Amino acid sequence: MKLKNILLTCLTLILTFLLSACSSNVSDPSLDNWSKYEEKKQITIGFDNTFVPMGFEQKDGTYAGFDIDLANAVFKEYGIEVKWQPIDWDMKETELTNGTIDLIWNGYSATDERMEKVQFTIPYMKNEQVLVSKKSSHISQTSDMAGKVLGAQTGSSGYVAFESNPEILKNFVKNHTATQYQSFNEALIDLQNDRIDGLLIDRVYANYYLTEEGILDQYSVFSVGFESEAFAVGARQADRTLVEKVNATFGQLYQEGEFQKIAEKWFGEDIATDQVKAYKNN
Repeated sequence: MKLKNILLTCLTLILTFLLSACSSNVSDPSLDNWSKYEEKKQITIGFDNTFVPMGFEQKDGTYAGFDIDLANAVFKEYGIEVKWQPIDWDMKETELTNGTIDLIWNGYSATDERMEKVQFTIPYMKNEQVLVSKKSSHISQTSDMAGKVLGAQTGSSGYVAFESNPEILKNFVKNHTATQYQSFNEALIDLQNDRIDGLLIDRVYANYYLTEEGILDQYSVFSVGFESEAFAVGARQADRTLVEKVNATFGQLYQEGEFQKIAEKWFGEDIATDQVKAYKNN
């Protein structure tokens, strides 16, 4: 009996230690946590690890992409290491609100709906939603999707726009709905295998994927007609200092030419928004 009590006590201590360690890594959603990030020299960024070329997992298990390089460059200025946390993209705002991640940074469009829940940095890159289809299907405008099967990523800004603006695309497609996917990779595979007729996707993802696969000439890529978007970094409403620091470093990296070097690596051109180019650190 004495041995059992000792074992139970040890187990309790171990569980207490583990819970304490886990809770110390969770940020308080109600606070401005900048001092914590500086003290721990670490910040956790949530991302979709299949979103090429913004942030994705390579075959060797390492992470790469424009957003990966840009975020690492930003926090290097403050001596803070980025912990990259793959997340279910449909749960991104919940993860942020719960404090299990500190930023959403991965081709994250700053929409009006999201602004109700999230504090955004200045936009750093323009984006638009496009429809991708095989040229052999002769789909070159949204009305050509009449009775056709559409694919979209769950929780994406494209899917939200699809639901919010039915007259543009939803009213045309089969059953007035879209087949939803957890990742664009899965959707593109289904498109290639004719399980869907068209895919609603970010232009940057579509162009990169089709080019890398060497099949861009086999597909039509055209704008759907939704309002233009811009990528920004999402933070909790209370993390005002964090947002100010990221904004300031965007401007600094652009003035130093580092932003352009990262853009050139992934896109072959300078993709910075006017806000980044004009931002001055006050």
